[in-house]
Amino acid sequence: MTEKNRFRNPHFDKRKPSIKQIIHSLKMEKKLAIAPHNFQFPNPRQLNESETEPSACWLGHSSFYLKCRGFHLITDPVWSQRCSPIPCLGPKRRQPVPYALNQFSKVHFVLISHNHYDHLDKKTVLKLHTLHPQIHWIVPIGVAKWFKKHQILNVSELAWHEEFHCTQDGESITITAVPTQHFSGRGLHDRNKSHWNGYVMTFKNLDHSKKAYFVGDTGYNPHDFKAIGEKYGPMDLSLIPIGAYRPRFFMREVHVNPEEAVMIHQEVKSKLSIGMHWKTFKLTSEKMDQPPYDLYQSLEKHSVSTCHFRVLEIGQTIQW
Repeated sequence: MTEKNRFRNPHFDKRKPSIKQIIHSLKMEKKLAIAPHNFQFPNPRQLNESETEPSACWLGHSSFYLKCRGFHLITDPVWSQRCSPIPCLGPKRRQPVPYALNQFSKVHFVLISHNHYDHLDKKTVLKLHTLHPQIHWIVPIGVAKWFKKHQILNVSELAWHEEFHCTQDGESITITAVPTQHFSGRGLHDRNKSHWNGYVMTFKNLDHSKKAYFVGDTGYNPHDFKAIGEKYGPMDLSLIPIGAYRPRFFMREVHVNPEEAVMIHQEVKSKLSIGMHWKTFKLTSEKMDQPPYDLYQSLEKHSVSTCHFRVLEIGQTIQW
């Protein structure tokens, strides 16, 4: 949906907080529990965890390497040291990338959720295109022109609920764009001129199917995720953001906090979820190690096992 030729969020709360509400919010932030120095989120290791499909490897921030049914995908790849239009400024990488781009032997698809610099990185995209020119890029409406400007033509734009389908060797994948609540922009004059997506991936063969859900960047609302769960769920795997959420008066419309991430996990009927969008870049006011602690507290509150909502080390691979 567009307003003055710009995309908008149908469930966005347009009311701006008052000065009194902002001051109250900042005071409440100071009273929130701080993660203990020695806190460790439970992270049981699996034997041969990188050898069996379907698998998911967290590459940091919102980047994952997914393998299922012979299809290999990467989400929002960012390998640069800063997520910024200016190489020497902007948020700096706090954790090294676990693998060089040339270590991926196969990449069939890359999913881009939106065009912010911490999700669409020019240097990484061009390197991947050089290494794997056959990659099919799946992007939101309005983002393909950025790729074409850089001579990358194997791109499909998907509006919400549109599908891309591919079959190979008796296996198939359907990638469906689904709603998120966010915004877009890479400069001073292009805010919301391109869209923002989540993606549901359905992998099928003659025997059965698997579903993975890449949430992308999003705020929470009580409509979208319930609808996604009803239409596309249950999900075998969900990749859900848990970081960049404070202060809430400023971030709540565009970034979920860990408790809202747990609510998304429940609403899309996810069998296994992995927290993302944390530990890699310092984007907001919470400490870098705060998201797993807040997630742990929220999982206990909502009676969800840490076996069903995981926090991984960067570079760790698990089966799903």
